[in-house]
Parts: sequence; C-alpha cells; structure tokens
Amino acid sequence: METLRQLADLLKERNMIDAMISEIISRPAQQGHLGEFIASKIFDVSLNSNANQKGIDGVFNSGPLEGQTVNIKYYGKRENILDINPKGVPDYYLVLTGPKVQSASSRGQTRPFIIANIYLFDAQPLITTLQSRGIHIGIATSVINELWDRAEIYPSSSSNLPIDDHRRNMIALFKQKNE
Repeated sequence: METLRQLADLLKERNMIDAMISEIISRPAQQGHLGEFIASKIFDVSLNSNANQKGIDGVFNSGPLEGQTVNIKYYGKRENILDINPKGVPDYYLVLTGPKVQSASSRGQTRPFIIANIYLFDAQPLITTLQSRGIHIGIATSVINELWDRAEIYPSSSSNLPIDDHRRNMIALFKQKNE
C-alpha cells in the first residue's frame, strides 16, 4: 500500500507540472507535442493549428528550408527507428533524440526528456533508399546507422540546416546536466 501511495503522490505532482507545461505549449504535455514545440522555437517552424494533419507538423519560416514542410519527432533515446506515415510525407523529418540506446532492455532505465542529437532527413530520398533495401515504411521504420549519421545536424554541423550559436544555446537548455 505504501508503494501505491508514493506513486499516487508523485503522479499528482506530475499532473500539476503537466498542466503548467500544457499552458506554455497550448497542447497536452505529451512527448510528441513537447518535441514539436521545442523544435518550432529553435528552428522557426510554424506548427499547424491542429495537431492531426497526417505526416506534416508545420513549415519552416526562414533559412535554407523556408517554405518546406516538416514532420517533427522526439524520441527519448535513439533506437534507429522513425515513424513514417506513407500517406502524409513531408519535405523533411526533423528528429530530436536523447542518447543512442546501448542496451536492448528498458528494465531499470529512465528516459529523461533531453536532447542529445538532432537529425534532418530529406523525406523522399530517405523513403526511396529504405524501399530499395526492402524496408517496410510505417510505424517504427528501421533506419540504418549510416543514414542517421548522414542526417545528423547536432551536435555535428550540417549545411542543410546550420546550427548557429543562438540555436546551440537553445538546444543546450535541454541537454543532460553532466554533458
């Protein structure tokens, strides 16, 4: 009973924090909505007014990708999977992740909301490459390391979407404390 009481108390605190986060982002405090909100601020993306448009979360407002559509993902750990909706393909996938997964089991693990890496995939070439390899496109699409490495824009630099010092400072707000 004591364990349940502790859990209930912690969940009440979490619910209060989630309510405060929801006020800031104007959507439920779920991982996907948080990632979309954070990415929209860092990369100047106008998010769609409704969150249920298939495959497209918004449009880049400025920079080299101005006017291009984007689907934003946040994953607590990089597990080399990407959710792709073949019925709503954007111009780009912008993926924010925590650290790369080292172990197969999640037992005893946590998934704090941190940003360790950011990836930018050009959607059509990615899908074409995956299909040529016989990979099923859909939820939890398997993407090989080489494609993740090529798509990395943070902490590595990329000419596709440069990360200036201002953006690096914003991203640093979501880094793990000991990094």
